[in-house]
Amino acid sequence: MIMTILHSIILGIVEGITEFLPISSTGHLILASQLLKIQDSDFVKSFEIIIQLGAILSVLVLYWKTIWNWEMLKKLFVAFLPTAVIGLALYKIVKTYLLGNTTVVLWSLFLGGIVLIVFELWHERQGSGALLSNGGEFNAKDLSYKKALALGFFQSIAIVPGVSRSAATIVGGLWLGMKRRSIVEFSFLLAIPTMLAATGLDLIKNYQTFSTGQFGSLAVGFAVSFIVALVAIKFLLSFIRRHNFVPFGAYRIIMALVFWLIIL
Repeated sequence: MIMTILHSIILGIVEGITEFLPISSTGHLILASQLLKIQDSDFVKSFEIIIQLGAILSVLVLYWKTIWNWEMLKKLFVAFLPTAVIGLALYKIVKTYLLGNTTVVLWSLFLGGIVLIVFELWHERQGSGALLSNGGEFNAKDLSYKKALALGFFQSIAIVPGVSRSAATIVGGLWLGMKRRSIVEFSFLLAIPTMLAATGLDLIKNYQTFSTGQFGSLAVGFAVSFIVALVAIKFLLSFIRRHNFVPFGAYRIIMALVFWLIIL
């Protein structure tokens, strides 16, 4: 089935909800496209990349004062470099062989869920504490350039669909000893240059192949994901004040098992 405006709205909602949660927005978009029986194509793969920028731009609305800080911009640039280099080098492989690959997504969701649960339990056992009721908004001074670069390498793992960019960054930040709210908010900010670059690269390579109707579908998905993501960000910040990420790990495992049963 060819993508319709209704499909764009549904996928925009899925993207907006899942982009900042540690459950993989790309993985959910791929699985949702299969459930909707949308015909796999280069445009659909581009759509799944580009509408993520709509969700990411919600961060600009909520954190514009934090972003326009020279110290913050420098550290975001350092953290962005690993993903930029690795993503550019592997762009063709990722888009040709990984995007749209249900097997890769399900294994990534399943194994990522296990890692998230195991890491959280280990993190609590170390006495680091699961909750963050005392943390304020993220400040660039809280992060060294060395840690920023390390976080960039953690985020680059998410070029594999289903891994989750936010989960990889959050686990990396907790591993490096950052406060929970600080790493969650930095993962929001780091998404901006990452998805700007990913969207820009994809548009440069493919925009000439898009029809007028496809640009319309992109615009709708983009706008819907932006609006829904505004709510999702506030939900996640509220959630982490009282909970850890174990429920998201369990959700990932259940999702993978359910889809394996559906496919089989």
